[in-house]
Amino acid sequence: MSRDAALVVLSEEPLNAETRLSAMNGPVVPTPRFYVRSHFAIPHGPERLVVAGAVRSPQTLTLEEIRALPERTLTVTLECAGNGRASFEPRVRGEQWGLGAVGTAEWKGTALRTVLERAGPTRSAIEVLCAGADAGDVPDLGRGAAFERSLPLTKALHEDTLLAYEMNGEPLSSEHGAPLRLIVPGWYGMASVKWLSRLTLLTRPFRGFFQRDRYVIDGRPLTAMATRAIIASPQDGDVLVRGSQVVRGYAWAGETPVLSVELSVDGGASWDRAELLGEPRPYVWREWTYSWDARDPRAVTLLARAYDANGHGQPDQARRNRLGYANNSIQRVRVRVG
Repeated sequence: MSRDAALVVLSEEPLNAETRLSAMNGPVVPTPRFYVRSHFAIPHGPERLVVAGAVRSPQTLTLEEIRALPERTLTVTLECAGNGRASFEPRVRGEQWGLGAVGTAEWKGTALRTVLERAGPTRSAIEVLCAGADAGDVPDLGRGAAFERSLPLTKALHEDTLLAYEMNGEPLSSEHGAPLRLIVPGWYGMASVKWLSRLTLLTRPFRGFFQRDRYVIDGRPLTAMATRAIIASPQDGDVLVRGSQVVRGYAWAGETPVLSVELSVDGGASWDRAELLGEPRPYVWREWTYSWDARDPRAVTLLARAYDANGHGQPDQARRNRLGYANNSIQRVRVRVG
C-alpha cells in the first residue's frame, strides 16, 4: 500500500508511522501525513456503539443516530505517549518514535456527554471504559486482548470530549479509527480510543492491561500531555548558508495554552524569545518562528523550550521510565553554518 512520503513507517503490521518534522508546515497536519499508532491489525469498524454498565437506560446507537446528535468541531493536537522514546538512553522497549508522533487536526463529532446523558449514569458510576474493536495477541499477557482504556467520569462528561466521525472535513479513514473514535483533548493519544465499539460505565477503577501495565509511569495512568516544543526546521545535521535564517517549530501543553517559546543558538548558554503565531488556546499547538543571523562558519546546537500558562516548562532531560513515556526533554538540533 502506498503511503505519503511524509510518513516514516516504523512497522507495517500493526501499522505505526510518524510524520517527518520537515513535512510539518501550517497549523493542521493533512490526514495522509498524520501519524498513525496501532496496537493490533486495523479492524473492520463496528456499525454500532453500545453504552452499558452502571446506567439507567442502556443504549445501542448506529452511526446515523450519532450523526443526528448536536455537532461539535474542535481543533485538537494529539501526541502519542511514546513520542520521543528513541532518544532515551539506554534504549527502552517499544516503538522507537522520533519526534513526529504528534499532529493537529480538526475533529467533528458530538460531545460524548450527550450520549452518556441519554444513558443516564447511576450515582455509583465513576469511570467510563472505552473499548475499541481492535484486538490481538499480547505476549506479555500470554493471551489475546482488546484495546481498552477508561476515563474518569468527569473527563468523559466534559463538553470538549468528543465522539468523532470526521477528521479535517472528511469521514475518518480506517487507520484513524473509522467509523467512530474518541477525541480526549489535552491527553496523550492512547485515551482517544479508535474504532470505538462500546462504552461501559464502571463503579470501580478499571485495571485492564492497557490501563495498568501500559501507558503508566510509577503505576499511575498517563493523562495530560506534558509541555513541549519541537524544532521542525532546520533538521539535525543540516548545513546552513551564512546569513539570515528562520528556525521554526511547534509547541503544545496538553490542556493548558502555550504562552512562550524560547530558542538558544549557543547550546543553551543564552535564550531569546521566539515569535508565537496564533492565540493561546488549550488543546492545540502553536507554531513559532525565530529569525537568526548566522554569520560565522561554525557548528551550532539549537535548543527550543516552551512554557505553558501555569509556568510549566521542560527539563533538560526527562526522567527515564520503564517504557519511555512522556519524554518532553529539550530537543537539540545540531547544524553547521557553512
